[in-house]
Parts: sequence; structure tokens; C-alpha cells
Amino acid sequence: MNHGVENESAVSITTFAWSDYDGVLFDLDGVITPTAEIHERAWAELFAAYDYTGDDYLRYIDGKPRYDGVRSFLESRDIEPEDGLVKELGDRKNDAVQRTIREDGVKVYEGSRRYLEAARDAGLRRAVVSSSANAEEVLEVTGLAPLIEARVDGVVAKERGLPGKPKPDTFVEGARMLDAEPAQAAVFEDAIAGVEAGRAGSFGAVIGVDRVGQADALAEHGATRVVADLDELL
Repeated sequence: MNHGVENESAVSITTFAWSDYDGVLFDLDGVITPTAEIHERAWAELFAAYDYTGDDYLRYIDGKPRYDGVRSFLESRDIEPEDGLVKELGDRKNDAVQRTIREDGVKVYEGSRRYLEAARDAGLRRAVVSSSANAEEVLEVTGLAPLIEARVDGVVAKERGLPGKPKPDTFVEGARMLDAEPAQAAVFEDAIAGVEAGRAGSFGAVIGVDRVGQADALAEHGATRVVADLDELL
């Protein structure tokens, strides 16, 4: 299937022979928007009493569903992750994120916006696959919603009983919603759990997006290529 851009004035995304692919699936936080920073600040505030560090975010939380992140962090501190405690902490963290989104808004990585526009112009199907329960709101606030055809986020995953990353199920569901086989779809992820999910799902390409200096780790855990910004792919 040829997805090449016919209009010479349009941006080409054929650098990686995207004509071999039918769909592209993007994580949201850290790939399209810098909302990963909002999430990380909320986690740091939540776990301040537990000697929380940025390394904890990358090792135990990044890319995972919220409650799974809480469980993983508590276990790292030898604290029993009882269901009531996990829910209380997870809900407090989500309240902090929603408050920040309402009060401060959300920015977009402009290279990612241009890539989404180029993917649309090239005829590639486009989905967001995020562990966040706030993905729909973020897409609306940023004006990106018209560029996204399908969304599998924390809300959809819960409704459909899909395990979160590093399991591949949410990405596989996103590909299904785009009528694309995983082998004919590409995953874009900034989290180690996310690239592991892309690899586990046997996707045709897993692009790691390195915003925090973990390029080697992304490659080791499943990224077939690592870029600093999606602009590099245009």
C-alpha cells in the first residue's frame, strides 16, 4: 500500500519507508505532549515522604497504568500494596494532574504536531495509546483531537479489561481499531514499559522517543530506533 505524499508542498514522512505501514500508534505523555512532566511532578508530590527520586519514576511508574505504578513503587519500598491504599494514592495523584491541566493548560511538542499532520496527509491511520485516564481531555485541550482517529487510554482499557503496558494489549487494541495488523503498524513510545509493550506485540517498528536521556535503555528494551524528537522523522 502506497502512503506517499502526492502534494510536493506537504511534509514527507517516507524517511523510514512508512509506505510499508498502515497505522501509527502514539503514546501521549512524553511523545506528543510534555504532560509526562505534569505526571512526574504529581508523583513526586505524592511520594515526597518516601524519599522519591526521578529514578523511581523511570523504574517503577513511567508508562504504567496509575494503580500499577502505585503498587510498583510501594513494593520498591517494601510496603504492602493493599487495594485501599493503592486506590487512595492513585486517586490523589490523578486529582493533582487534573488540577494542573485545568489551571495551566497543556503544551504540545511541535515536532509531534507536525508529524501527526504529515501522517494524516500521507494517509496513515492514527491512534493514541496511553495509560492516562486524562487522554481525551488532553487531546481536546490541545486541539489535537481531529488528528487522532482512535484512542485507547486508561478509561478504555478499564472498560475493555485490557492489561496495561508493558503488556501489549492496549497497543494491539489500538491497531485493531485502525484496521491494521501489528506487523503493519508502528509504535511511538518514550517509556521503557511502552517499548517493551511494542516489542511484545510484534509491531513492525517501535520508535523510542528519548526526552530524558535514556536512549540506550529504550533500545535495550525493544526500540528499533530512538529519536530525540519526531521532527527527526520528517
